[in-house]
Amino acid sequence: MKVVSHVQRECDDWIINTLILDNLDVPFKYKRKKLYQSLQGQRINLTYYPEVETIAGFSIEVMSVVRVKVS
Repeated sequence: MKVVSHVQRECDDWIINTLILDNLDVPFKYKRKKLYQSLQGQRINLTYYPEVETIAGFSIEVMSVVRVKVS
């Protein structure tokens, strides 16, 4: 899959990474202890599972990433 957007932000001691993939509207999220190289425009392979987050009373489907590999 091709990465359209890659955003990294701090949350406590973790860096939260959010990916948006080409032709998909669901965000893919994962945590790391350090900043990661930008994946924008890269082709990657992902291992993930679906999860539901509640934000401001709304249920939003996100994909929790277990493994990211640049291909």
